[in-house]
Amino acid sequence: MLDLTKLARQMQGLSQHLTTEAAASRQRLELAQKHLKNAFVSQQDLIDRQEKWRDRILFANATPIEPLETCIDIPVPPKVHTVIATDGSQIAPNHHEIAYCYLLNIGRVVLHYGQNLQPLLDSLPEVFYRPEDLYVSRQWGIRTEDWMSYCRTASETTVLAELACTAKTAAPALAMVDGSLIYWFLEQLPTDARDRILPPILEAWQQMRDAQIPLMGYLSASRNIEGMNFLRLLACPHPAPDCLTHCPNQLEKVPCKIFEPLRDTALWGTQLQPGQRGPLWRSNNRILELYADQTIYFCYVHVGTEIARIEIPFWVADNTSMLDQALGLMLAQVQKGYGYPVAIAEAHNQAVVRGGDRSRFFALLERQMIKAGLRNVGTSYKEARKRGSIA
Repeated sequence: MLDLTKLARQMQGLSQHLTTEAAASRQRLELAQKHLKNAFVSQQDLIDRQEKWRDRILFANATPIEPLETCIDIPVPPKVHTVIATDGSQIAPNHHEIAYCYLLNIGRVVLHYGQNLQPLLDSLPEVFYRPEDLYVSRQWGIRTEDWMSYCRTASETTVLAELACTAKTAAPALAMVDGSLIYWFLEQLPTDARDRILPPILEAWQQMRDAQIPLMGYLSASRNIEGMNFLRLLACPHPAPDCLTHCPNQLEKVPCKIFEPLRDTALWGTQLQPGQRGPLWRSNNRILELYADQTIYFCYVHVGTEIARIEIPFWVADNTSMLDQALGLMLAQVQKGYGYPVAIAEAHNQAVVRGGDRSRFFALLERQMIKAGLRNVGTSYKEARKRGSIA
């Protein structure tokens, strides 16, 4: 139980700290705006330096594909269109439960607008209980809970492609996922483990590419700093941005880290008006070398309630009409969802496993185990005791 009386004594110190941080953040933002204006006129020179020294730069940075001062009004989408989204949830394995297994639940949403077609709102549950499912990740030193999350990502994408290709009509369509299309966790995986996760994802993306259905990752409250890090090339005091020579330890204070911890969204919030997008960027994250010709581009969009980061594969970014239409459909989804895309929100609602769902899942499992002739079926004493209190 949380003791609010004791907690209240710490609130004053916290509020003072936040006030100080807010003032420092304003100063960093003013400095970033100044560097951005300088970058308007030296953008190509910065890109050339970035390309020349890319193997010596130790911080993640992106490359602007359009002029940095770009502010484009997003067009109004067609009234007749379709939006597809998936999201996932899970029940993690627990040795204290009646059986050691885990469940993945993929929420599916297909919304047709102006077509007099029934929407699809449901979920696909799948139980994993075989040893090869539960323990395969241990050969690579990966926890089962983490492996379950990686498999869920692949399943979400596979189901999204199946839905998109099945639901395709003559009307424009958009396939959306919650979160980034850059799967940072792949960097830490051994090659064998990565080969079980990434190929199904890229295959699903290719299916949507063949069907000409744009794919989009929507990031709310993004913490990314790839754009800010591009400005670090301008703030570098050395003749060349050779981090390996001048600043090998990026964890220490380095002279170009003058904006940290300012995020991209804070800067583009000062540049964009509601309904506008900023310039397209190409992410240079090393894991994208495994994506072949499906490398990831992104832009920032003022959706009215926040600055959202929108990620798309190359084949969407390379098609201007497809990109404009996809952004229009995305913005319409945000407006329908009162600040967040309604299709993604509904996919989450379909996928989420609540406390009552979890109890019913294990009750169903218990009945099946008893029916199969198993005895002494039940949770551990520790788990049973934690679910109740005599105090």
